[in-house]
Amino acid sequence: MRFERGRLIVHRNVRRGRIGWARPSRVVADDDRGLLLWLARDSPTAHEVTAAGLTMRAVPFTEFVAADHRLEPGRWIGPPILMFLPTGAAHSVWWWFHDDGRFANWYVNLEEPGVRWDDGSVAGVDAVDQDLDIVVAPDRTWRWKDEDEFVERLAFPEHYWVTDEAAVRAEGERVVKQIESGDFPFDGRWTDFVPDPSWTAPAELPAGWDRPPVR
Repeated sequence: MRFERGRLIVHRNVRRGRIGWARPSRVVADDDRGLLLWLARDSPTAHEVTAAGLTMRAVPFTEFVAADHRLEPGRWIGPPILMFLPTGAAHSVWWWFHDDGRFANWYVNLEEPGVRWDDGSVAGVDAVDQDLDIVVAPDRTWRWKDEDEFVERLAFPEHYWVTDEAAVRAEGERVVKQIESGDFPFDGRWTDFVPDPSWTAPAELPAGWDRPPVR
């Protein structure tokens, strides 16, 4: 399954069969190397919260998983992001940009490989975010991110969606070698990316964005 350039698809994070968040993104490229997406600032989003409206980071993990959940609409207030999902890899790489278009940093999101779906009028890719991340500066110095959350949640295997801690850490170490060597995609490619001017944020998520996850 391939997506054509410019198509608006829904990039979703899945947690044990539930949608954790959903963000509409434009397809920049899709080939044997992987899927490249663009997320514009102020794009409509949805993210999982408790019945009280609290996010997963706002309460202890045990309290969050025991609560009732709903998807709350919102807008992407973060920076514009270019996201690369390498074919078959257990991570994605994000290029974060300043509002004036200057490259800010890379961000490695450790995740289960995305699974695509296409219902005709709406399509997307579902991944499982494994929480442990790597932040990479333009000079390729790097640091782990969210390791405390990762460790906390691993203590509750009956609720957590990460089942193999060693595999997640091994994938991170593999990517670190790419970072330190300056290998693709950390070779400066796409740091000067400029989106198509027509790729403005849509007014709302496309109908059917909340279809059951394929993972």
